[in-house]
Amino acid sequence: MSKNFIGLDTEKTQQLANSLNDLLSNYQIFYMNVRGYHWNIKGDNFFELHAKFEELYDDLLLKIDEIAERVLTLGHRPAHAYSTYIEKSEVPERKDVADGKDAVGNIVESFAKLIGKQRELLHLAGEADDEGTVALMSDYISQQEKTVWMYRSYLGQ
Repeated sequence: MSKNFIGLDTEKTQQLANSLNDLLSNYQIFYMNVRGYHWNIKGDNFFELHAKFEELYDDLLLKIDEIAERVLTLGHRPAHAYSTYIEKSEVPERKDVADGKDAVGNIVESFAKLIGKQRELLHLAGEADDEGTVALMSDYISQQEKTVWMYRSYLGQ
């Protein structure tokens, strides 16, 4: 087994980098969706949702950067073309969403996809003894589970 410059198995870090790039693609599409919700939201809850969506997209942007930097830390290149993001993302691109409940419903669905992918990465990183990725995914999952609960409560679920 060959090891990379941070002491991790090179074959396993390639798998991790591929999975992180897949996650990055999903985050990028989710980020753009939330920007659109922020810009286009209308209705009774405009002020509340406009602010919440800004808070969310700011957080997503930080995570996007952290994921890309984790790929680099593992010795690989982060995906950086929007065409790649569209091709790889399981989070669908949303257009012209102005209804708050639709936007929040889409957010809950997107988080479900992200959390699932992060759980897979958590397992893969654990098998590779990659504590850096384990810690990142663990933090994301615990934060996002609470966020999903709050958004679902808003929807009355």
